[in-house]
Amino acid sequence: MPEGGSAGPDRQGLHAAGSDAAELLAALAAGDRAAFARITSMHYDLVYRVAWRMLGVSGDAEDVAQDVFLRLWRNAGQVREAGALRAWLARVATNLAIDRLRRRRPEEVSELPELADPDPGPDRRMERRAAGDIVNAAIAGLPERQRVALVLTYYEELANAEVAEVLGVSVEAVESLLARARRKLKEVLESDRQEILASLD
Repeated sequence: MPEGGSAGPDRQGLHAAGSDAAELLAALAAGDRAAFARITSMHYDLVYRVAWRMLGVSGDAEDVAQDVFLRLWRNAGQVREAGALRAWLARVATNLAIDRLRRRRPEEVSELPELADPDPGPDRRMERRAAGDIVNAAIAGLPERQRVALVLTYYEELANAEVAEVLGVSVEAVESLLARARRKLKEVLESDRQEILASLD
């Protein structure tokens, strides 16, 4: 699995599958392994990316993804509406990733991994890597719920309502978490602003 996954069909997920989505969930609830395999294929990238961006370690993210889909198989009846599946998967992935983070010793907690850089120039890659490290460290230093809200909103592009469902809070609370996260990042990153902007030129 390449780090960060690909922007595969999970972006649209079962929302785009219409009645087929409901049929897949019904088949899954009945123990249909083919339906489970199809749902896993559709949504694996989303689950992996959420875990990877929380944990920063590919192997840990793969373990979390496997655990998430195992839980889906064992609790298939919990998800009855196709539109709720993506948020359910993201919530389980987030909770499992947080559990892993809490079990780590402080010195083992990784920063968020950087996004892939398509620029082939080695000097530019080094500049962007350095700037990315600064931003990743700042995000990793956010309080847990702010970090989750930021990752799900800006990395995974979940709607605020979906993020609210994942976190078990209101949409207004998500907006407040995001506002506080943005203020904190602006404060932390102010001294490195010029270096970060230069890396984007």
